[in-house]
Amino acid sequence: MSRTVSSWILSSARNSIVLQGKRRLYSIYIPNRNKIKWKLAFSKTHLYPVGSSSLNSTFSLKKAFRHTSTEEEHFSFQLSPAQINDILRAGELSHKILDLNGKKANSVLRFESNQLASNTPIEDRRSAATCLQTKGMMFGVFDGHAGSACAQAVSERLLHYIAVSLMSRQTLEEIELAVECMKPVLPILQWHKHPNDVEYQEITSQYFENLRVYWQHLLDLDAEPGFSLEEAMICAFKRLDSDISLEVQAPQENELMKNIALQVAFSGATACVAHIDGVHLHVANTGDCRAVLGVCEEDGTWSTLPLTRDHNAFDEFEIRRLKREHPRSEEKTLFMNDRLLGILMPSRAFGDVQLKWSKELQHSVLENSCDVEALNIYQYVPPNYHTPPYLTAEPEVTYHKLRSKDKFLVIASDGLWEMLSNEKVVKLVAGHLAELNVQKPQLAFEKPVNLGYMHSLLLQRKNRGNASLDQNIATHLIRHAIGSNEYGEVDQEKLAAMLTLPEDLARMYRDDITVTVVYFNSETIENYYRNN
Repeated sequence: MSRTVSSWILSSARNSIVLQGKRRLYSIYIPNRNKIKWKLAFSKTHLYPVGSSSLNSTFSLKKAFRHTSTEEEHFSFQLSPAQINDILRAGELSHKILDLNGKKANSVLRFESNQLASNTPIEDRRSAATCLQTKGMMFGVFDGHAGSACAQAVSERLLHYIAVSLMSRQTLEEIELAVECMKPVLPILQWHKHPNDVEYQEITSQYFENLRVYWQHLLDLDAEPGFSLEEAMICAFKRLDSDISLEVQAPQENELMKNIALQVAFSGATACVAHIDGVHLHVANTGDCRAVLGVCEEDGTWSTLPLTRDHNAFDEFEIRRLKREHPRSEEKTLFMNDRLLGILMPSRAFGDVQLKWSKELQHSVLENSCDVEALNIYQYVPPNYHTPPYLTAEPEVTYHKLRSKDKFLVIASDGLWEMLSNEKVVKLVAGHLAELNVQKPQLAFEKPVNLGYMHSLLLQRKNRGNASLDQNIATHLIRHAIGSNEYGEVDQEKLAAMLTLPEDLARMYRDDITVTVVYFNSETIENYYRNN
């Protein structure tokens, strides 16, 4: 490890402070240690917001914070290339869509996904599934905050809610009849999961019962449900968030289920879900995950097409929306320090009932709960909390009709986008695609080849360096996100340093990162336009 890289990490560590919270460390970077006053902040949420009545007066760092140890012997940055790869590739997931023997070909060719944790445990989640009772495939990325519970629940449930919203009355009736007669229920989704993906097994039955209540509600409608895809996605997002809120208020069978419901409701998650059916692409987004299309123009150049907006204090549409929904007297307190009520970065999210419920309801639910501190739930109502709800899970849905020049879709949590721009991500994926296309013809030898030719191929691959290192494009993106130097090249020493930072420092330099890249089948898309 060079002195340059270790100095970079250690000098940054010396400019850091760590706040000892309730059984959790909250960190924030301090650009200038000579400043003796600082207002409290951390991660996606603040324990207390800037401007809080309890923290109106600034205070000495010496009294309020403990320092992180920055002795060089406490850090070990020595990782071999093989160890780096093992860490980066542990969460890899890939799936190729099989040809359906003459049936309607899928516009999705394959997808590749990966995750890298910063928090322990990771707060991001992801989902991918094929719809079995309706058409299409769905891909979701979920960025949790204040714990992983909400992201976990949403990743397990949201795709089911969307699929049910799209079903015909006949299909819903068949499923309901099967449940009533205690017969096997038609499978709704075929999941594509990583072996390490976890589920809330203890509460699965309750999740199913609440999903059933939802489809019963759809059956009670006077007419055929008949949602458009946009309406189905909006309805599913809002209904699931409502169920999360109601479940924590309802009596539970046991203490474990009650605790899970509490943790889900009082943590939060942003969500970005893509539904792809033939050439029809819908993206529903709540919060600050992002979806971007990679487009190959006729001249061979690449362009980006963002399909989402980040819902936060930097978005003028969100600011105006919230101002419309609350009295003029609250205009100056809706966003403080670029956070909703000075607390939350995203302005839309699942869960986070402390920004949706009345003060009285929050107090009532927590008063009747067990040790909420042990569950990392904080009984805190922000100042200027007058007209809830301030937060919504309603998504913004974008429709895009795929063209043959649309080559791939990148969905990722903000941990990626904080490190790489839309343009850089598309450039990296395009470069990776070109690399694969160059390799394939070279290795599919139709004639005998001599050793000299083989040697030249191996030298070419070696000279391409890290570009050939990762077969999974999501890993390639994560490697560049955390390991790139100022020239945009992966610095192995920086990469090792970023992967070996102590837990209380890692979150200061990078967030959890989750990436899913969906590749489109250009031939299928072209055939659609040729036949229509």
